[in-house]
Amino acid sequence: MKDIITVGEAMVVLNPTATGPMKFVNGFEKKIGGAELNFAIGCARLGLKAGYISRLGNDEFGSYIHNFTRGEGIDVSQVEFVDGYPTSLNFKEIMEDGNVRTFYYRDKSPTLTMKPDDLDEAYFKQAKILHITGIYPAIGERNIEVIYKAIELAKRNGLKISFDPNIRLRMWSKEEARKVLSEILPYVDILLAGDEEMEIIIGEKNPATIIEKVKDLGISFIAIKQGEKGSVGYFNGEIVTSAPVKASKVVDTVGAGDGFNAGIIYGILHDWSLEKTLHFANTIGSMVVSVKGDNEGLPYLVDVQARLGEVERIER
Repeated sequence: MKDIITVGEAMVVLNPTATGPMKFVNGFEKKIGGAELNFAIGCARLGLKAGYISRLGNDEFGSYIHNFTRGEGIDVSQVEFVDGYPTSLNFKEIMEDGNVRTFYYRDKSPTLTMKPDDLDEAYFKQAKILHITGIYPAIGERNIEVIYKAIELAKRNGLKISFDPNIRLRMWSKEEARKVLSEILPYVDILLAGDEEMEIIIGEKNPATIIEKVKDLGISFIAIKQGEKGSVGYFNGEIVTSAPVKASKVVDTVGAGDGFNAGIIYGILHDWSLEKTLHFANTIGSMVVSVKGDNEGLPYLVDVQARLGEVERIER
């Protein structure tokens, strides 16, 4: 039985070897990226059993992603290689303060070859939670159909649906995102969203107002991410504001939300209190931003426990 499965697009990420505007950067390092894959990696490093559903280009970059993902202990039995569709790329620009801009090359995404009927219902029967994001449907209309089929299979087989809107305005407009993502919300059990994303979707940025509006849709667990201000959560009628955990140094903000999501899912699966779950997730987010890379900073469980003072780490 897998704890989580997710559907998404993985990319090769080209990280700059120097900070500053990308036009002046002369070197890049080859890494792995993609929000859904980052989430799966974050879960696997915490000790959860994760599965990944995707398509990769039948090329060297696709092989690199496949091998990396398998090496993280993630099940890749539902990942296939396709000809004629190159593995997607993402170039990053990182400024001195850790702020990041991304430049996508994913117009001919291999995931566009996936059809709703390609999803294996037997795979869903072996999982507890389906995690989806707003990035996958933003790639193309075919992917919206795949997401709805995944939701249908999840509901039919008793999976909880976890959803991070993860709005990327380089991929679609606010109006397009609002239309598609607002229609997904009624199917969601666990909402993991940024306050600015919810402002786009429902026109509200205040966490208390967001919670009041979306809990009536049947969403049982809500976590509103507020970056350096921490997070606000709702579960079983309780609202908790969780203070931020200060990062040792902010060098790259990409992946922090994915790490936060993994922390929330870990807490839910272990029946933790809302307060403990939010603090755990905030801690992971603060650890991620102190490491350059989309998923290099995603911690293992023992790393988080050491940061929380739950275990003693002997350095030398």
